[in-house]
Amino acid sequence: MKPKAHAAATNATTDPSRLRRTRRRLLAGLALATPLGFATKLYGGPGALWVSSYAGGVVYVLFWVMVVVLIRPQVSLWLAATSVFVATCVLEAFQLFSTPLLASVRSTFLGHALIGSTFSWWDFPYYALGAVLGAALARWAVGTLRE
Repeated sequence: MKPKAHAAATNATTDPSRLRRTRRRLLAGLALATPLGFATKLYGGPGALWVSSYAGGVVYVLFWVMVVVLIRPQVSLWLAATSVFVATCVLEAFQLFSTPLLASVRSTFLGHALIGSTFSWWDFPYYALGAVLGAALARWAVGTLRE
């Protein structure tokens, strides 16, 4: 017998009406997370460093978890969240290196927003929080919280 969350996720990917609802919910979440993520990079008020560095990291990971589930709705939500968390941690480690290619990418707003420029151990707990919140939001989108 499948665990309840997995069974509900499977039903959401095999029933066309549930799949459409799941995709609509994920797209709505992405429509909110995208400008919110960019806003964290542009914010200049109180706590701007924290918002840009750490709140932005939470939204970044949350965004990518939703993208993974949107592309592969049948994937385990925790596998999606863990994979995004690990990939984000690898990207964070790349910030320890500087090459002409990375410097070129980081010199643009989008490149800096996507891969960052400064390594910080403090980013990791916020990435973990983003993965948990992303999995929870994806779980809601799949509809397992109501079952």
